[in-house]
Amino acid sequence: MERMKLPFGFNIAIVACTFLLLGVYALALNDDGYISAVGDPGMKRDGLRVAIESWNQCNEVLEEAPNMGSPRMADCFDVNYHGTKVKLDHKVHKKQNMLGVSNNPYAKLRALGADKFAAWKELYLGSRCEVLDTPRPWQFWMIMLKSGNMDTLAAVCPKNGFKAEPFNQTTQFPCFGKGCMNMPSMYHNYTNVYDDEERKIMKGGFYGSWDLNADATKAFDTNDTSYYSVTWEKEVGNGSWVFHNVLKTSSKYPWLMLYLRSDATRGFSGGYHYETRGMSKIVPKSPHFKVRFTLDIKKGGGPTSQFYLMDIGSCWKNNGEPCNGDVTTDVTRYSEMIINPEAEALCKPSRLIECPPYHTFANGTRVHRNDTANFPYGAYHIYNAPGNAMYLEKPVRTTDPYSNPQPQEILQILPHPVWGEYGYPTKKGEGWVGDPRTWELDVGRLSQSLYFYQDPGTKPVERHWPSIDLGTEIYISKVGQVAEWTVSNFDIIIPKEAY
Repeated sequence: MERMKLPFGFNIAIVACTFLLLGVYALALNDDGYISAVGDPGMKRDGLRVAIESWNQCNEVLEEAPNMGSPRMADCFDVNYHGTKVKLDHKVHKKQNMLGVSNNPYAKLRALGADKFAAWKELYLGSRCEVLDTPRPWQFWMIMLKSGNMDTLAAVCPKNGFKAEPFNQTTQFPCFGKGCMNMPSMYHNYTNVYDDEERKIMKGGFYGSWDLNADATKAFDTNDTSYYSVTWEKEVGNGSWVFHNVLKTSSKYPWLMLYLRSDATRGFSGGYHYETRGMSKIVPKSPHFKVRFTLDIKKGGGPTSQFYLMDIGSCWKNNGEPCNGDVTTDVTRYSEMIINPEAEALCKPSRLIECPPYHTFANGTRVHRNDTANFPYGAYHIYNAPGNAMYLEKPVRTTDPYSNPQPQEILQILPHPVWGEYGYPTKKGEGWVGDPRTWELDVGRLSQSLYFYQDPGTKPVERHWPSIDLGTEIYISKVGQVAEWTVSNFDIIIPKEAY
């Protein structure tokens, strides 16, 4: 059917009606007893706020890529409607986005070094992007890049928060030699407005490569060259922003990650040991929140792509106290559902070392991993305990001690009938390539039931989740792999009475 063509002036009227409808949508949420925890519910706001960050293996920068500045950038703007014209009022310009240690005019900032300067730059960009709101201001959606390469001989990554000693390179950590932990190139196409028949379309994006000698504009089509891109698009006054993500590995960079995150607007987010900025103006708490989004996976990224339908990150000490930035006692906690159907359950009756000590069913029934008749082994990919925990039940495998500034605990789950109660996929292939879906996941209730370590006799911690994200971690691919997917309509909702 041919689409009816309308004068653009009429579309401006539609814009006004759209904002009215968004207000009705917010009231509907309130009428249903829910409110949104994010600054841009459902990604429907025309004025976009988005930022990008890059980390090395231990969630630091170490050294900036040549002529790239600190690996933090932002694309934030408001939309001004002038009759039939639409103008974007950008809040961050090239000069601010290119700030780095080497090109900063202030000696005190240069003295911070690359790691601390990146943390400062995130706060600075956040101040330029900030939107005043209740209960607190918010800043941006965060795109996160990370490389798993680690130079073990350089010993720059702490071991469970303590200074590490050099050791010989192993297959566990890829590295082609000196310089393997470099930051990627980072190029920016500022969001602009384009005519599409009678519509106005806004488009922008970031892209680059970890192969610094590569032409980033051609890296996607160049053999054995790493690449990433995130582009976003939205019709003025209509629908959701659609984030289109591409990630490509190479022989030099076989372990790469790309996520879209809703981080806390204040305090620590998952994996950080310094103040961050983000989109979650209310930090969701177990068991009282749900996450909605539309996900369309176009390419899966190969057999080792740990595509996370949902990844939640938090931090608390083993005794239940909140994290305070002490990397020797803080512990990052992660749970991730992998929906790549090639991912296998490593947790088995014969491999209890890969299983959490117990599973809690939706009705509250708890079963120990030794209960071979009732424990759902197929629901778990792995469980890795924190490396600084003192009272672990054996057998146990502790987590890689290098890939966060502090110790970490990781619980990875797989599609299985036990998760159906929470709206998660129950069998392999659901939501995978060729099966785009809009999900509503009861992440809060699920996250309350999952096993996380605490010292015996300590008060159970209130589980707050300052990082909610999705995307993929292509884990040490043997050949170059490509993952491609889109995300839209993202929202975190919480019951009014729980706020």
